[in-house]
Amino acid sequence: MAAWAAPKPTLSVDDYLQGEQQSELRHEYIDGEVYAMVGASDRHGLIVNALAFALTPAARQRQCQLFTSDMKVRLEIGDQTCFYYPDLLVSCDPNDREPYFRRHPCLIVEVLSESTERIDRREKLLAYQTLPSLKEYLLVEQDRQRVTVYRRASGWKAEHVVEGAITLDCLATSLALDAIYADV
Repeated sequence: MAAWAAPKPTLSVDDYLQGEQQSELRHEYIDGEVYAMVGASDRHGLIVNALAFALTPAARQRQCQLFTSDMKVRLEIGDQTCFYYPDLLVSCDPNDREPYFRRHPCLIVEVLSESTERIDRREKLLAYQTLPSLKEYLLVEQDRQRVTVYRRASGWKAEHVVEGAITLDCLATSLALDAIYADV
């Protein structure tokens, strides 16, 4: 006699979004399943703050919105819905103004940690590439001065930057690596 596993209960998008408003923990959502987010190191927080500080003037000048850590990005991949919490996202689309998530970011940044690096480099890279609005995806290392840049314009080929500055088409500006790592 064959034993069948009972299907895993899944959470609806509406229930997930409502739960996130009430939860003390943040959760990412992938096709009905939720995954708790882990806390970040001091270096991680300092790098995210430095990124936001450096990019906010350009975001304001272009009338874009910049968010760190607490704004979700919503993706529709095939018949699956996903919500991720990037470390930083920028949306310049004036119609992209849901209160708890964005659908059309032009820039997403993830600061790598040991526990998230594999997901950021593979799963999220592939998922974020499905966003037609996305121009750049940056992976910022914490333990050394190195940023990997993926650009739609270059066919999503990895560009490793260890000195100088990164040109960001999304904000029509450049971002100095020294500014990213100034506090660490």
